[in-house]
Amino acid sequence: MIPRYSRPQMAAIWSPETRFRIWFEIEAHAADAMAELGVIPKPAARAIWEKGKAARFDVARIEAIEAEVKHDVIAFLTHLAEIVGPDARFVHAGMTSSDVLDTAFNVQLVRAADILIGDVDALLAALKRRAFEHKFTPTVGRTHGIHAEPTTFGLKLAYAYAEFARARRRLHAAREEVATCAISGAVGTFAQIDPRVEAHVAKAMGLRAEPISTQVIPRDRHAMYFATLGVVASSVERLATEIRHLQRTEVGEAEEFFAENQKGSSAMPHKRNPVLSENVTGLARAVRAYVQPAMENVALWHERDISHSSVERLIGPDATVTLDFALARLTEIVNKLVIHASAMRRNLDRLGGLIHSQRVLLALTQKGVSREDAYRLVQRNAMRVWSGEENDFLALLKADHDIRAKLSEEEIEANFDLDYHFKHVDTIFRRVFGAA
Repeated sequence: MIPRYSRPQMAAIWSPETRFRIWFEIEAHAADAMAELGVIPKPAARAIWEKGKAARFDVARIEAIEAEVKHDVIAFLTHLAEIVGPDARFVHAGMTSSDVLDTAFNVQLVRAADILIGDVDALLAALKRRAFEHKFTPTVGRTHGIHAEPTTFGLKLAYAYAEFARARRRLHAAREEVATCAISGAVGTFAQIDPRVEAHVAKAMGLRAEPISTQVIPRDRHAMYFATLGVVASSVERLATEIRHLQRTEVGEAEEFFAENQKGSSAMPHKRNPVLSENVTGLARAVRAYVQPAMENVALWHERDISHSSVERLIGPDATVTLDFALARLTEIVNKLVIHASAMRRNLDRLGGLIHSQRVLLALTQKGVSREDAYRLVQRNAMRVWSGEENDFLALLKADHDIRAKLSEEEIEANFDLDYHFKHVDTIFRRVFGAA
């Protein structure tokens, strides 16, 4: 997690101050529940809340204690005791470190998911606006990087919208997956703490009680969460890669916004590079790199070990902060994307009409020609244009006696109508965006 690729709201979730505040809230809510059950005095629970809530936890002090005791939760509890006083002896009664650590980690992941869902909402709004703006802007569709048939730029953006709508649903599912709390004590048997304490803390922290924990919350939940972040990052890269290709000089159909005083190259003053799209492509790769360690964290020894701990201290902040930044940057790219409709039209015409070859093929089959023969007749003319020998596919078809034996000039020309390809665009948009 570095400042260059961090946004304040997401970074704040992972700050030491936030972490210790969450730890305190877990301990204080647990104290409340234990007081209601008669396990600890109610005045003690009130004192823990009042003194802890008003305090500012001294991160440097906690770190100094940890350097001595070699245990982060004990260091925090020692500092909390300095704040609370004698009533601190009732803090953490019957609990174990993982009760605090795992529940707090899940609170952070839930909060991070909420921000990421908001990020996706902003991206969806940008994609929808631009998709409707270019709903019928003709452009060539490419398969294998080669011109195929006409599409619209709006459909390209609608495709991205549908993809990120799925991403939003996945993030909601991932949020639900990790929104659990474990206050079950050593090895998860509740031997030293009543399950009602866990239920109270879970409700207070906006979580659900983990059905069964072993001292740790099962890490398959977290593996699913980080895998979801990896899938969302892949969608980010897919759209960014599309934009990068469209900005290539030989294509020139769309490009990132270039500010008045922006510089594209330290050496070449003419350069305008897709640097933002390249940037989010790299960030997406980094997010995906955190998926594998999360998968490996699932297999812990017996009821608990801490091999997952060091991993999560890294991937929790880094994956969420990085994806947050990438989504926000992608939204900026889409909102400001410069569309060159004239270049799209020029590229559509670049192959002299070859993009209409399938329609001619199908027209011949409707006249009784076998598909194999129809394909051969169309292809022999198409390859002359493809090779550069000719540049007018329509003229070649009209001059082909075998084709003219089946199709009139008017019938051939009818298959070169660009609008024919867009007759179901409205249907697709309704599927993607709804009736509105």
